[in-house]
Amino acid sequence: GQYEGRTSPKRLARIAGVLYLLVAIFSAFAYFMEKKVYVSGDAATTTRNVIAHSGLVRTAVVADLLQATIWVFLAMTLYVLLKHVNKNAASAMVVFVAIGAGITLLNEVFEFEGLRTATGAVHLAAGTTGRNAQVLLLLDTQHYGFFIAQIFFGLWLVPLGYLAYKSQMFPDALGVLLVIGGACYLAGTLAAFLIPGSGQNVNTFITIPSAIAEICMVVYLLVIGVKTPEPDERIPAPGLISSGDKSRSQ
Repeated sequence: GQYEGRTSPKRLARIAGVLYLLVAIFSAFAYFMEKKVYVSGDAATTTRNVIAHSGLVRTAVVADLLQATIWVFLAMTLYVLLKHVNKNAASAMVVFVAIGAGITLLNEVFEFEGLRTATGAVHLAAGTTGRNAQVLLLLDTQHYGFFIAQIFFGLWLVPLGYLAYKSQMFPDALGVLLVIGGACYLAGTLAAFLIPGSGQNVNTFITIPSAIAEICMVVYLLVIGVKTPEPDERIPAPGLISSGDKSRSQ
């Protein structure tokens, strides 16, 4: 009864923390591997890098496939944990993740085809110059596809931050930071497409608060789980929230 109601949210939070940590590890590996091989505007160097690190590129593709899939299960876990606060916001969070994950998964087709073209598994263009150009085009597509997915990296943090703030299961500052992080992801995507030349550097800088927000959320979920209620408080179980509480949460 009451004991289970108190421990269940912590257990869900810890599961979410483990899933979120896996998403962070796999996505960071895939991101840094792309930075290692992809050289914007330099087809020959990019192709050489892909060939030299072909095994790691394959691993990076799989890492991105894993992180996008785990991200969906993370959102589903957080939905169960937070849907009692506001079901519409929790549903929107899952929808944003599903769209972002779908874009990420399909995006990896381009990176994998770039690898296959570089290593001679497919012949899409005649001659070394043509092959190099094709490899760069495919990796360019993957690179900019990442910025499309980043829209949803940002959008899902907004309802998550709202739910974290309203639930009182997390520090208020963490909820606010998540919303700010979501906005920064969106601003970074706009910068990448609207500012020629330096847009991607602006994106890297402007998304620092996003990274800080997500790291803080991962650490809090893993270390604390959720805030322990005071003796006269309890975390309402899904479906048991009173109509008065529900009206306040919306």
